[in-house]
Amino acid sequence: MIKNIVFDLGNVLINFKPKEFLEKKGYPEELKNTILADIYYSPEWLALDNGDITLTQAIESIAKHSSLNKNDITKIFDMRIDLLFPLERNVKLLSKLKQEGYKLYYLSNFTVDIFSEIQSRYPFFSLFDGGIISSHVRVSKPDETIYRLLIDKYSLIAGESLFLDDIEINIKAAEKIGMKGLPTYGSEDIEPLLRKTLEKL
Repeated sequence: MIKNIVFDLGNVLINFKPKEFLEKKGYPEELKNTILADIYYSPEWLALDNGDITLTQAIESIAKHSSLNKNDITKIFDMRIDLLFPLERNVKLLSKLKQEGYKLYYLSNFTVDIFSEIQSRYPFFSLFDGGIISSHVRVSKPDETIYRLLIDKYSLIAGESLFLDDIEINIKAAEKIGMKGLPTYGSEDIEPLLRKTLEKL
């Protein structure tokens, strides 16, 4: 029986699609691809998520190997918050699950500064019973350690916990430690799939 539902944030509860964002902003194709490769898909981005480097260090490092200059890189980083907005249907599901007696948690890869911003900006975070952010603990999904940290911190039973994530490799990591997993693949209406899964478990 599932008692705890654990949510990834990006593209499960909060939109995070830099490619679409840059396209809507009208960036030329070549520049868009450079920004995606050199910033969003860079080792520095992963290091920020992991809490290993500061934003200043990330900008300095990217500037050394990118055709973008420091001002351009800084502007892109400053726009991060504009990419992030609640996926309304999925967020509305939280209050329903809470009323039904489920314990709710988040487990997500996020930089310290941006997580602080969205946590203070969006009231739905008050519905969670707790959570773990990668940069706070210096380990990121799909490392199994971060899942164990959540289980241990809140004294959860892995088999009673269902983890939702848009990326399948993160689901498999959760399942390796005994949690149940549900890949959402970026769906903006996860309720039907979640309900069906809960009925089976």
